[in-house]
Amino acid sequence: MDKQTHPWDDIIPQQELDIYRLAGFGKPVGFGERAALLVIDVQYRTVGNTPMPIEQAIAQYPTSCGEIGWRAVAHIARLVALFRAHNLPVIYPHVAPKASHDRGQFADKVPGVMTIPPEGYEFVREVAPQPGDICIPKHHASAFFGTSLASYLVSLKVDTLVMTGCTTSGCIRGTVVDACSLNYKTIVPQDAVYDRSQVSHKVNLFDMASKYADVMPTSEVLERLSAIQAGQAGTRQHGK
Repeated sequence: MDKQTHPWDDIIPQQELDIYRLAGFGKPVGFGERAALLVIDVQYRTVGNTPMPIEQAIAQYPTSCGEIGWRAVAHIARLVALFRAHNLPVIYPHVAPKASHDRGQFADKVPGVMTIPPEGYEFVREVAPQPGDICIPKHHASAFFGTSLASYLVSLKVDTLVMTGCTTSGCIRGTVVDACSLNYKTIVPQDAVYDRSQVSHKVNLFDMASKYADVMPTSEVLERLSAIQAGQAGTRQHGK
């Protein structure tokens, strides 16, 4: 990883950063030819109905990340707009309402996931799915586990995944690891993912950037995707 400022610079000791750099971790892999945007679990259950401090937000939904999540929603909306403008896939892996038989080990660990009222599962209006988007219900952290996501990506000829949503240390990380294992180029816009713990958010961004994904600000993702789309449009026009 280079010397530019990263979200984890105030968390990871310099000695450890140097060790990772010496070992060759964190080499950028870039974008491929066709990207899809994953909007993971951006539901009111993860941000609350309105922006508020997390201590208040969890009184409404125990799984809420509060105003931190709402700050990320603004960046996710910018990405959604760009992907739709270029007719690139926008996919919504989301937590489905849980019945008693869905409890599983995670619910045993975090019982609050079983107490979310139905309205908490609704998509946040600012980034909600539109006709043509793909919604994929899931019951586990990774958007790949037990879902049809991989099948959709093959059909759509996608080679690059841009991951947004929450939580950075949970469903984002789980999906990123699986995406890397499946050989997708994986991009994480650092300000378009969120977590209830800022320490966990930063540490997991560092770890994903070191091993599994390229991590960068939303503004850089937008710039690079726009350049790719412009280049492809020019090639098509020249080919005519």
